[in-house]
Amino acid sequence: MNKRSGFTLIDQLLAMGLIAVLCTISLQHIGELRDRLAVRSAKRAVTDAIALAREHANASGVRTAVRFHSAAGVVVAHAGADTLARAPVLHLLGVSLDATRDSMAYQPSGLGYGAANMRVVLSRGAHYDTVTISRLGRVR
Repeated sequence: MNKRSGFTLIDQLLAMGLIAVLCTISLQHIGELRDRLAVRSAKRAVTDAIALAREHANASGVRTAVRFHSAAGVVVAHAGADTLARAPVLHLLGVSLDATRDSMAYQPSGLGYGAANMRVVLSRGAHYDTVTISRLGRVR
C-alpha cells in the first residue's frame, strides 16, 4: 500500500494559471488607481498655486498672475518678476494640462482680473478632473 499524497503537475499548473489571471486583474486596477491619484495630486497643486497667487495679491497689494503652460504641463504663479510657485504637473505626475486661457490675474483686492471664467482640465489615462475659476477669481 504505497499511497502518495501531494499535488500533481496539472494541479500546480492550474494554480499558477489562476494566480497569473488574478495578478493581471490587480495590476490593471493598480494602474487605474495611480492615474486617479496623480490627477488628484495635480488638481491640488493647481488649486494651491491659484490660492497662493490670490492671497499674495491681497496681502501685498501687488497684482499677481497664474500662468498655465499647456504644452509643458507647468503652472507658474508670479508677481512681476518674482516666481511664487511652480508646479510641473506633467514632469512630476505625468498629468496633461489643458486650459481655456493662458493666465489668470488677481488684483490687489484679491478679485480676478479678466472678463471670462476659466477652465483647466487635468488628465492622465482614463481619469480627468476640471478646475473652474470664476471671473471673480474663485476656484470650484
